[in-house]
Amino acid sequence: MISTSARLLRLASLLSARPSWTCRELAERTRVTERTVRRDVARLRELGYSVESDPGPWGGYRLRPGAGVVPLDLDDGEALAVAVGLREAAFGGVLGGGQEALTALLKLRQVLPRRIAERLGAMDAALAHTPRPEEPQIAPGLLLELAAACRQAERCTLAYEDGQGRATVREADPYRLVHTGRRWYFVARDVARGQWRTFRADRVTRIRSTGRPVEIPDPPDAAHLVSRAVRAAPYPMTVTIRLPLPLEQALRLVPAAVGSHRAHGPEATLVEIGGPDADGLARYLLGLGTPLRVLAPEEVRRAVLRRARELLQENADGPGDSGAAPPP
Repeated sequence: MISTSARLLRLASLLSARPSWTCRELAERTRVTERTVRRDVARLRELGYSVESDPGPWGGYRLRPGAGVVPLDLDDGEALAVAVGLREAAFGGVLGGGQEALTALLKLRQVLPRRIAERLGAMDAALAHTPRPEEPQIAPGLLLELAAACRQAERCTLAYEDGQGRATVREADPYRLVHTGRRWYFVARDVARGQWRTFRADRVTRIRSTGRPVEIPDPPDAAHLVSRAVRAAPYPMTVTIRLPLPLEQALRLVPAAVGSHRAHGPEATLVEIGGPDADGLARYLLGLGTPLRVLAPEEVRRAVLRRARELLQENADGPGDSGAAPPP
Protein backbone atom coordinates (compact mmCIF):
# COMPACT_ATOMS: atom_id res chain seq x y z
CA MET A 1 0.00 0.00 0.00
CA ILE A 2 1.52 3.34 -1.05
CA SER A 3 1.45 6.28 1.32
CA THR A 4 -1.32 8.89 1.22
CA SER A 5 1.13 11.53 -0.04
CA ALA A 6 2.32 9.38 -2.93
CA ARG A 7 -1.28 8.43 -3.74
CA LEU A 8 -2.36 12.09 -3.90
CA LEU A 9 0.50 12.86 -6.30
CA ARG A 10 -0.49 9.90 -8.45
CA LEU A 11 -4.14 10.97 -8.45
CA ALA A 12 -3.22 14.55 -9.42
CA SER A 13 -1.10 13.16 -12.27
CA LEU A 14 -3.96 11.03 -13.56
CA LEU A 15 -6.46 13.89 -13.44
CA SER A 16 -4.03 16.04 -15.42
CA ALA A 17 -3.47 13.36 -18.04
CA ARG A 18 -6.93 13.30 -19.68
CA PRO A 19 -10.24 15.22 -19.57
CA SER A 20 -12.28 12.82 -17.41
CA TRP A 21 -12.03 9.68 -15.27
CA THR A 22 -14.68 7.54 -13.63
CA CYS A 23 -14.26 6.73 -9.96
CA ARG A 24 -13.74 3.06 -10.80
CA GLU A 25 -10.97 3.87 -13.30
CA LEU A 26 -9.15 5.98 -10.75
CA ALA A 27 -9.53 3.26 -8.13
CA GLU A 28 -8.03 0.68 -10.50
CA ARG A 29 -5.11 2.96 -11.46
CA THR A 30 -4.25 3.86 -7.85
CA ARG A 31 -5.04 0.35 -6.52
CA VAL A 32 -7.42 1.51 -3.81
CA THR A 33 -11.17 1.33 -3.22
CA GLU A 34 -13.61 3.80 -4.78
CA ARG A 35 -14.35 5.09 -1.29
CA THR A 36 -10.66 5.94 -0.87
CA VAL A 37 -10.68 7.72 -4.24
CA ARG A 38 -13.57 9.90 -3.08
CA ARG A 39 -11.69 10.76 0.12
CA ASP A 40 -8.54 11.56 -1.84
CA VAL A 41 -10.48 13.80 -4.24
CA ALA A 42 -11.87 15.67 -1.24
CA ARG A 43 -8.32 16.07 0.09
CA LEU A 44 -7.12 17.45 -3.25
CA ARG A 45 -9.93 20.00 -3.14
CA GLU A 46 -8.82 21.05 0.36
CA LEU A 47 -5.32 21.55 -1.04
CA GLY A 48 -6.62 23.91 -3.74
CA TYR A 49 -7.18 21.59 -6.71
CA SER A 50 -10.34 22.39 -8.71
CA VAL A 51 -11.68 18.87 -9.15
CA GLU A 52 -15.13 18.83 -10.71
CA SER A 53 -17.46 15.81 -10.66
CA ASP A 54 -20.57 14.66 -12.52
CA PRO A 55 -23.13 12.57 -10.60
CA GLY A 56 -24.60 9.29 -11.76
CA PRO A 57 -23.21 5.96 -13.00
CA TRP A 58 -21.65 7.57 -16.09
CA GLY A 59 -20.27 10.54 -14.25
CA GLY A 60 -16.66 11.09 -13.37
CA TYR A 61 -13.98 13.46 -12.16
CA ARG A 62 -12.11 16.07 -14.13
CA LEU A 63 -9.56 18.71 -13.29
CA ARG A 64 -10.51 22.27 -14.18
CA PRO A 65 -7.41 24.26 -15.17
CA GLY A 66 -6.74 27.26 -12.93
CA ALA A 67 -8.21 30.42 -14.46
CA GLY A 68 -5.83 33.29 -14.91
CA VAL A 69 -2.79 31.46 -13.53
CA VAL A 70 0.39 32.28 -15.41
CA PRO A 71 2.50 29.15 -16.08
CA LEU A 72 5.65 29.00 -13.99
CA ASP A 73 8.65 29.76 -16.18
CA LEU A 74 10.80 26.69 -15.52
CA ASP A 75 12.56 24.58 -18.10
CA ASP A 76 12.53 20.77 -17.91
CA GLY A 77 15.70 20.50 -15.83
CA GLU A 78 14.66 23.22 -13.38
CA ALA A 79 11.19 21.75 -12.92
CA LEU A 80 12.63 18.30 -12.31
CA ALA A 81 15.14 19.68 -9.78
CA VAL A 82 12.41 21.51 -7.84
CA ALA A 83 10.03 18.54 -7.92
CA VAL A 84 12.69 16.06 -6.77
CA GLY A 85 13.73 18.42 -3.98
CA LEU A 86 10.14 18.76 -2.78
CA ARG A 87 9.66 15.00 -3.02
CA GLU A 88 12.72 14.44 -0.85
CA ALA A 89 11.38 16.87 1.71
CA ALA A 90 7.93 15.24 1.68
CA PHE A 91 9.02 11.61 1.79
CA GLY A 92 12.46 11.77 3.40
CA GLY A 93 11.48 13.40 6.68
CA VAL A 94 13.57 16.52 6.13
CA LEU A 95 10.67 18.64 7.37
CA GLY A 96 9.01 16.34 9.85
CA GLY A 97 5.79 14.93 8.43
CA GLY A 98 6.40 16.60 5.06
CA GLN A 99 2.85 17.95 4.66
CA GLU A 100 4.06 21.45 3.73
CA ALA A 101 6.41 20.06 1.08
CA LEU A 102 3.64 17.90 -0.34
CA THR A 103 1.21 20.83 -0.66
CA ALA A 104 3.95 22.92 -2.29
CA LEU A 105 4.59 20.13 -4.80
CA LEU A 106 0.89 19.83 -5.61
CA LYS A 107 0.60 23.60 -6.09
CA LEU A 108 3.67 23.59 -8.32
CA ARG A 109 2.05 20.96 -10.52
CA GLN A 110 -0.97 23.21 -11.08
CA VAL A 111 1.00 26.12 -12.54
CA LEU A 112 3.55 24.22 -14.61
CA PRO A 113 3.11 24.03 -18.39
CA ARG A 114 1.21 20.89 -19.36
CA ARG A 115 4.17 19.37 -21.21
CA ILE A 116 6.39 19.52 -18.12
CA ALA A 117 3.57 18.49 -15.78
CA GLU A 118 3.03 15.34 -17.87
CA ARG A 119 6.72 14.46 -17.57
CA LEU A 120 6.55 14.92 -13.82
CA GLY A 121 3.46 12.72 -13.81
CA ALA A 122 5.50 9.97 -15.46
CA MET A 123 8.11 10.40 -12.73
CA ASP A 124 5.40 10.14 -10.05
CA ALA A 125 4.37 6.77 -11.47
CA ALA A 126 7.96 5.47 -11.68
CA LEU A 127 9.47 6.54 -8.36
CA ALA A 128 9.07 4.60 -5.13
CA HIS A 129 10.29 5.43 -1.64
CA THR A 130 11.46 3.05 1.06
CA PRO A 131 9.97 3.57 4.53
CA ARG A 132 11.87 6.21 6.44
CA PRO A 133 13.25 5.47 9.91
CA GLU A 134 10.85 6.05 12.76
CA GLU A 135 12.88 8.82 14.36
CA PRO A 136 11.76 12.02 16.06
CA GLN A 137 11.17 14.75 13.48
CA ILE A 138 11.21 18.52 13.82
CA ALA A 139 8.13 20.57 13.02
CA PRO A 140 8.66 22.92 10.03
CA GLY A 141 7.52 25.93 12.10
CA LEU A 142 10.19 25.35 14.73
CA LEU A 143 12.80 24.79 12.04
CA LEU A 144 11.92 28.21 10.60
CA GLU A 145 12.25 29.77 14.07
CA LEU A 146 15.72 28.27 14.51
CA ALA A 147 16.77 29.49 11.06
CA ALA A 148 15.44 32.97 11.84
CA ALA A 149 17.41 33.01 15.10
CA CYS A 150 20.60 32.25 13.18
CA ARG A 151 19.86 35.00 10.66
CA GLN A 152 18.99 37.66 13.25
CA ALA A 153 22.15 36.98 15.31
CA GLU A 154 20.43 37.73 18.62
CA ARG A 155 20.94 35.93 21.90
CA CYS A 156 18.05 33.57 22.65
CA THR A 157 16.65 31.40 25.42
CA LEU A 158 16.42 27.77 24.45
CA ALA A 159 14.14 25.19 26.09
CA TYR A 160 15.78 21.82 25.50
CA GLU A 161 15.36 18.17 26.50
CA ASP A 162 18.43 15.92 26.58
CA GLY A 163 18.56 12.22 25.71
CA GLN A 164 17.34 11.28 29.19
CA GLY A 165 14.34 13.59 28.95
CA ARG A 166 15.76 16.20 31.36
CA ALA A 167 14.41 19.67 30.54
CA THR A 168 16.65 22.73 30.77
CA VAL A 169 16.48 26.37 29.70
CA ARG A 170 19.71 27.88 28.38
CA GLU A 171 20.95 31.13 26.94
CA ALA A 172 22.57 30.61 23.57
CA ASP A 173 24.09 32.60 20.73
CA PRO A 174 22.71 31.05 17.50
CA TYR A 175 25.00 30.39 14.56
CA ARG A 176 23.97 27.70 12.06
CA LEU A 177 21.57 24.83 11.26
CA VAL A 178 23.19 21.62 9.96
CA HIS A 179 21.38 18.70 8.34
CA THR A 180 23.18 15.33 8.41
CA GLY A 181 20.76 13.44 6.17
CA ARG A 182 18.97 11.99 9.21
CA ARG A 183 18.56 14.89 11.67
CA TRP A 184 18.81 18.66 12.01
CA TYR A 185 21.33 20.12 14.48
CA PHE A 186 21.29 23.65 15.91
CA VAL A 187 24.83 24.99 16.39
CA ALA A 188 25.05 27.71 19.04
CA ARG A 189 27.35 29.01 21.77
CA ASP A 190 26.17 28.03 25.24
CA VAL A 191 26.53 31.33 27.13
CA ALA A 192 26.79 29.85 30.64
CA ARG A 193 29.45 27.32 29.65
CA GLY A 194 31.24 29.54 27.15
CA GLN A 195 31.38 26.62 24.69
CA TRP A 196 30.07 25.82 21.23
CA ARG A 197 27.35 23.16 21.37
CA THR A 198 25.38 21.09 18.88
CA PHE A 199 21.73 20.76 19.93
CA ARG A 200 19.50 18.18 18.27
CA ALA A 201 16.79 20.35 16.75
CA ASP A 202 14.02 17.81 17.40
CA ARG A 203 14.76 18.13 21.15
CA VAL A 204 14.28 21.91 21.14
CA THR A 205 10.83 22.64 22.56
CA ARG A 206 10.93 26.46 22.43
CA ILE A 207 13.20 29.29 21.32
CA ARG A 208 12.76 32.96 22.19
CA SER A 209 14.92 35.92 21.17
CA THR A 210 16.15 38.25 23.91
CA GLY A 211 16.62 41.08 21.41
CA ARG A 212 20.28 41.40 22.41
CA PRO A 213 22.59 41.42 19.35
CA VAL A 214 25.65 39.17 19.50
CA GLU A 215 28.86 39.16 17.53
CA ILE A 216 30.73 36.00 16.65
CA PRO A 217 34.26 37.10 15.75
CA ASP A 218 35.72 33.59 15.40
CA PRO A 219 32.93 31.21 14.30
CA PRO A 220 33.55 27.45 14.10
CA ASP A 221 33.10 25.17 11.12
CA ALA A 222 29.51 24.20 11.92
CA ALA A 223 29.42 21.08 9.73
CA HIS A 224 32.70 19.80 11.17
CA LEU A 225 31.47 20.50 14.69
CA VAL A 226 28.34 18.41 14.11
CA SER A 227 30.29 15.58 12.45
CA ARG A 228 32.69 15.45 15.39
CA ALA A 229 29.82 15.47 17.89
CA VAL A 230 28.03 12.63 16.07
CA ARG A 231 31.22 10.56 15.96
CA ALA A 232 31.84 11.21 19.65
CA ALA A 233 28.45 9.82 20.67
CA PRO A 234 28.99 7.10 23.27
CA TYR A 235 29.34 3.66 21.67
CA PRO A 236 29.96 0.47 23.64
CA MET A 237 32.83 -0.41 21.29
CA THR A 238 35.14 1.32 18.81
CA VAL A 239 37.19 -0.36 16.09
CA THR A 240 40.32 0.98 14.41
CA ILE A 241 40.93 -0.17 10.84
CA ARG A 242 43.50 0.51 8.14
CA LEU A 243 42.15 1.10 4.64
CA PRO A 244 44.61 0.83 1.72
CA LEU A 245 43.13 4.02 0.28
CA PRO A 246 44.13 7.68 0.24
CA LEU A 247 42.26 9.89 2.69
CA GLU A 248 39.93 11.35 0.04
CA GLN A 249 38.79 7.90 -1.15
CA ALA A 250 38.44 6.62 2.42
CA LEU A 251 36.10 9.51 3.23
CA ARG A 252 33.90 8.53 0.29
CA LEU A 253 33.76 4.93 1.52
CA VAL A 254 33.24 5.72 5.22
CA PRO A 255 31.56 9.14 5.63
CA ALA A 256 32.93 11.63 8.15
CA ALA A 257 29.70 11.32 10.14
CA VAL A 258 30.45 7.60 10.66
CA GLY A 259 34.17 7.48 11.36
CA SER A 260 37.17 9.54 12.40
CA HIS A 261 39.89 9.56 9.74
CA ARG A 262 43.61 10.30 9.65
CA ALA A 263 46.08 9.76 6.85
CA HIS A 264 48.58 6.91 7.26
CA GLY A 265 51.02 7.75 4.52
CA PRO A 266 49.99 8.79 1.01
CA GLU A 267 48.11 5.57 0.16
CA ALA A 268 46.46 4.47 3.41
CA THR A 269 44.04 5.83 6.01
CA LEU A 270 43.31 4.89 9.62
CA VAL A 271 39.63 5.04 10.55
CA GLU A 272 37.95 4.74 13.95
CA ILE A 273 34.30 3.59 13.89
CA GLY A 274 31.91 3.16 16.81
CA GLY A 275 29.31 0.43 17.05
CA PRO A 276 27.05 -1.59 19.36
CA ASP A 277 29.24 -4.70 19.64
CA ALA A 278 31.94 -6.74 17.89
CA ASP A 279 29.48 -8.63 15.68
CA GLY A 280 27.70 -5.46 14.57
CA LEU A 281 31.00 -3.82 13.66
CA ALA A 282 32.10 -6.94 11.79
CA ARG A 283 28.93 -6.85 9.69
CA TYR A 284 29.52 -3.18 8.86
CA LEU A 285 33.18 -3.73 7.91
CA LEU A 286 32.39 -6.69 5.65
CA GLY A 287 29.63 -4.62 4.06
CA LEU A 288 32.22 -2.06 2.91
CA GLY A 289 33.29 -4.58 0.28
CA THR A 290 36.95 -3.55 0.27
CA PRO A 291 40.22 -4.96 1.65
CA LEU A 292 40.98 -3.69 5.15
CA ARG A 293 42.93 -4.61 8.28
CA VAL A 294 41.43 -4.54 11.76
CA LEU A 295 44.05 -3.09 14.11
CA ALA A 296 42.02 -3.13 17.33
CA PRO A 297 40.27 -4.48 19.29
CA GLU A 298 40.91 -8.20 19.03
CA GLU A 299 37.20 -9.08 19.52
CA VAL A 300 36.26 -7.29 16.28
CA ARG A 301 39.11 -8.92 14.37
CA ARG A 302 37.93 -12.37 15.50
CA ALA A 303 34.33 -11.51 14.63
CA VAL A 304 35.36 -10.45 11.10
CA LEU A 305 37.34 -13.69 10.64
CA ARG A 306 34.45 -15.80 11.92
CA ARG A 307 31.91 -14.19 9.60
CA ALA A 308 34.31 -14.38 6.64
CA ARG A 309 34.90 -18.12 7.27
CA GLU A 310 31.15 -18.73 7.52
CA LEU A 311 30.61 -16.94 4.22
CA LEU A 312 33.46 -18.88 2.58
CA GLN A 313 32.12 -22.21 3.87
CA GLU A 314 28.60 -21.39 2.68
CA ASN A 315 29.90 -20.77 -0.85
CA ALA A 316 32.70 -23.37 -0.99
CA ASP A 317 30.49 -26.06 -2.52
CA GLY A 318 28.43 -25.83 -5.66
CA PRO A 319 24.61 -25.85 -5.56
CA GLY A 320 24.53 -29.54 -6.42
CA ASP A 321 26.79 -30.49 -3.48
CA SER A 322 24.72 -28.60 -0.91
CA GLY A 323 21.47 -30.21 -1.95
CA ALA A 324 19.88 -26.88 -2.80
CA ALA A 325 18.19 -26.36 -6.12
CA PRO A 326 20.17 -24.20 -8.53
CA PRO A 327 18.76 -20.74 -9.20
CA PRO A 328 16.53 -20.42 -12.27
